[in-house]
Amino acid sequence: MKYLFLLLLLIGLHSTEFQDDPTRTQNFPKAEVRVKDLPKKEKVWVFILAGQSNMAGRGQVEPQDTIPNSRIFTINKQNQLILAKEPLHFYEPNLTGLDCGLSFGRTLLPQIPPDVSILLVPTAVGGSSISQWLGDSTHRQVPLLTNFKEKVALAQKLGKIQGILWHQGESDANPKDIPLYQSRLTSLFAQLRTITKNKNLPIVAGELGLFSQNPESWLKINQQLRNYAKIDKNYRIVSTADLSHKGDSIHFNSTGQRILGQRFAQEYLKFKKINSAN
Repeated sequence: MKYLFLLLLLIGLHSTEFQDDPTRTQNFPKAEVRVKDLPKKEKVWVFILAGQSNMAGRGQVEPQDTIPNSRIFTINKQNQLILAKEPLHFYEPNLTGLDCGLSFGRTLLPQIPPDVSILLVPTAVGGSSISQWLGDSTHRQVPLLTNFKEKVALAQKLGKIQGILWHQGESDANPKDIPLYQSRLTSLFAQLRTITKNKNLPIVAGELGLFSQNPESWLKINQQLRNYAKIDKNYRIVSTADLSHKGDSIHFNSTGQRILGQRFAQEYLKFKKINSAN
């Protein structure tokens, strides 16, 4: 019965993921703004957004999420540099919505030098498991690790990679994968840092929400995420215990995504304080 419940839960998650809301795109920006005068490479701080659907974004985009800032950039599907407007992710056009990226950039901006700009690089794909990332699986037509490498190579031509924002684990919240999650996380983060050529690259991860219909398993993934902090001094974890879902018990709502972005920025800034102290 337990495994039957989990099977039905996964089927429900899959079907919910593919139920498109006709109002989902009503506030999407109508036009892109290309960045023509890029700052010097050393003045562009790059952050890679990676993981599955709660990083790719499923929140409702509202007008406030599409107001650009001249110092916050992203890329489009053609790898062209544009001013950042939500949604940032473009891999799943029938699903994507508000993510936490622009909120992260807006929160970080007042705390960094005024001549520095931020480049947010989306690489998250909904429904992807950590083993798929490790195996460079093609998931929803995206080769996960290959795509990450390609986006890192592009980013390194434009600026300096300062960190990775990671949110993933829902697809691993099952009896088979939970015991392996921390070791897989260790292997994957080592690979991501190797790709970025920075073994000490800061990584900030978000917990899974506490609104799941499978709460016991999601809490176990969160415990693995917290345990990992004990072995990686260049890693921080963001709490999501008080954030709400969009009505599907899976994805953060718009308010939750904006708060998540703020918390990612606040945790990342702790790395800067540590470095200053040293």
